Amino acid sequence: MARAKIDTTYDKENPNDYPPNIQAILKRPSGASAILGLELLEMDLEAGRIKAAFHATEDICNKWGGIHGGMVAAMLDDLNSIAVGLTLVWGQISPTLEMKTSYIAAARPGTLIGEGWIVKRGKSVAFTEAELRDGEGTLLATSSSTASFVTLKK
Repeated sequence: MARAKIDTTYDKENPNDYPPNIQAILKRPSGASAILGLELLEMDLEAGRIKAAFHATEDICNKWGGIHGGMVAAMLDDLNSIAVGLTLVWGQISPTLEMKTSYIAAARPGTLIGEGWIVKRGKSVAFTEAELRDGEGTLLATSSSTASFVTLKK
């Protein structure tokens, strides 16, 4: 498998050239990611970096019209997890051990753009960061996360 930047021209119907966790996302996104409107945009396998859009609807807003903070945190968690997923093999998952979220500005419905990246990957844990911006580039929230690596039993 070539480790190169992948853009929106990747074949979502035939994801077999991508890391296992990316294949799984392309074949069948989780229900939570679908509610958040996740769309993978770019992956840099060498750098452990992901860029994605979240097509946020009013369904994930609080009664004041802003996207619920828990939903913003879930978007950041997806970004952190997908970045780590770029480095995993079949049968491995990367549960989040802890995550800190900083809310900078209110997120509103529409397309939000996020990036997540690996800061440091060890043998059993990875440290990641992510940020979420609105369509105009305004920083909405950031996160830092620690994830472990778990091999599922067959």
